[in-house]
Amino acid sequence: MVNRMQFYIDGAWVDPAVKKSTPVVNPATEEAMYEVALGSKADVDKAVAAAKRAFFTYSQTSREERVALLSRVIEIYKGRLKEIGAAVSDEMGAPLPMAEKLQAGAGLGHLMTTLDVLKNYHFEEPVGTAMVLREPVGVVGMITPWNWPLNQIACKVAPALAAGCTMILKPSEFTPTSALIFAEILHEAGVPKGVFNLVNGLGPEVGAAMSEHPDIDMISFTGSTRAGIDVAKRAAPTVKRVSQELGGKSPNVILEGADLTKAVTGGVMHMFNNSGQSCNAPSRMIVPLSKMKEVAAIAKAVADKTKAGDPRGEGTTIGPVVNRGQWDKIQALIKKGIDEGATLVAGGPGLPEGVNKGFYVRPTIFADVTSDMTIAKEEIFGPVLTIIGAKDEADAVQIANDTPYGLAGYVSADTVESAKRVARQIRAGNVNLQGVPNDRSAPFGGYKQSGNGREWGKYGLEDFLEVKAVAGFNAA
Repeated sequence: MVNRMQFYIDGAWVDPAVKKSTPVVNPATEEAMYEVALGSKADVDKAVAAAKRAFFTYSQTSREERVALLSRVIEIYKGRLKEIGAAVSDEMGAPLPMAEKLQAGAGLGHLMTTLDVLKNYHFEEPVGTAMVLREPVGVVGMITPWNWPLNQIACKVAPALAAGCTMILKPSEFTPTSALIFAEILHEAGVPKGVFNLVNGLGPEVGAAMSEHPDIDMISFTGSTRAGIDVAKRAAPTVKRVSQELGGKSPNVILEGADLTKAVTGGVMHMFNNSGQSCNAPSRMIVPLSKMKEVAAIAKAVADKTKAGDPRGEGTTIGPVVNRGQWDKIQALIKKGIDEGATLVAGGPGLPEGVNKGFYVRPTIFADVTSDMTIAKEEIFGPVLTIIGAKDEADAVQIANDTPYGLAGYVSADTVESAKRVARQIRAGNVNLQGVPNDRSAPFGGYKQSGNGREWGKYGLEDFLEVKAVAGFNAA
């Protein structure tokens, strides 16, 4: 039985310094399921002190010890995949099969990829007469979101463990249970006390205390650009490292000559996946102006087959969005799209047909969108696709880059070579060609206001390492 009223600090489940809690609401029913404890600065101080003590010994462990530890974590995690999936589905609304396979599966994938990297990574490199050592950065504060809870937790915790860091995790208050299960997994695997600590709480309290803490050496943050700016400002006086994966408004460029049915269908399905609640969602479909009507018709057919409903119901494609606040924001942006003159092709305001409760959004598509419209500029974070027309390839690239964000991009063309040519011009940290998905061993992260630093694979490990040059190490 997961204990939601305690925190995991220094290898034990402990009571909060001050008794305070908030309800966790099921977004499919709008009903509170249970309470989760909220932490304070005092809880953060306690967790940081534990992590700081543990760092002296854990940072000195061998590669072999960390390989063995991660291997145990992976085996125990496998046994709790269904439990994690169910918790994610209940708390953020993902359809249960998707939550088990993709949401819980993503966490497992990052653990396994990190283990492979750790086995062969070169922590020492001779450079002239010096030896360059890569050492753990220290105590890391981790702040993770609700939209892909285990994906974001695992792609921070796994490389931090592999690097020899100690850590404090603040998961989202909307999706606490999967994080608490993860803490139980680490405890059972024998992670030394103080190496991993978990404090639930709100961003303005626990997140702010972590960002400002003088004994935290690094903050790894995933969330909105607005919150990321606040974290960076609070971290600046202590000159701690800040690694951020933030918002996105990713272009999906479909060029003349591409297989239109395949590219549009795949793009719409990807956009609606996870109810549009992915930072790298292909939310701006950029197509040849002459094909706008044809594209809109293909997109509408996909939207009409997309069923928003009970996450545990048969045939559900997408579940609700996470909470009332998100639902209200999405509804306001859909209305804005209509008011500003975009063509509503599918969906629209209000609840889907046959639904009378829950934070469900109608799968929505706008055509004839221009780059100056609000729906083309703001991250909606819901199942809302905007289709923008481009005069030619150069115009498509210009539109693709006309955003303060730069997390992802997507390109479909008649040939891979044509797609590559456009990919090189897109200012984003990840570009997917011809519908090929991301590779977990390749880096993930953004340009511009989508963040800094990189996660996943070798690049994720290196985010948690400091570089030390020892001159004379190789001197004769």
